[in-house]
Amino acid sequence: MNSLEQLRSVFDKSGLGMVMIGMPGIEKRVARYPQFFSRIGFVHEFRALRDADIRALLEERWAPVGIHFPDTSPNPEVISAIIRLTRGNFRLLVRLLTQMERVLAINKLQSLSLDVVETARENLVIGQA
Repeated sequence: MNSLEQLRSVFDKSGLGMVMIGMPGIEKRVARYPQFFSRIGFVHEFRALRDADIRALLEERWAPVGIHFPDTSPNPEVISAIIRLTRGNFRLLVRLLTQMERVLAINKLQSLSLDVVETARENLVIGQA
C-alpha cells in the first residue's frame, strides 16, 4: 500500500501521466484502494503477438533498446525457434533476445544460430520447448 500511496502522491503533485503495466487482473486488486483506483483512466489488456508480427520484427532486425545483434537478419530456423519458445509473449521475447545477445558476447560469436537460441533458453528457465 505504501508504494501505491507514493505513486498517487507523485501523480497528484507532478501533473504527469503514468502508465502502469501489470499482470492480468491487477485492476481488480488495485480497486481495493479507492484513493489510487480513482485516478486510473483506463485499463487495456494486451494480447500475445501473432507469429507473423514476431517474424516481421525479427526479419527487420528489431531488438530491444540496448541490444545489438550481427548485421544480418536471422535465418528462418532461428526465427521459428524464437517464435516457438516465446509463444507471442512480448516480455519473454525481450528476455530471450537479451540473453541471446549475452550468449553471443560471452562466446565471441558473430551470428545467430539455433545453438545460441537454445543456450539462451536454457539459461532463462522458461520451461520446455
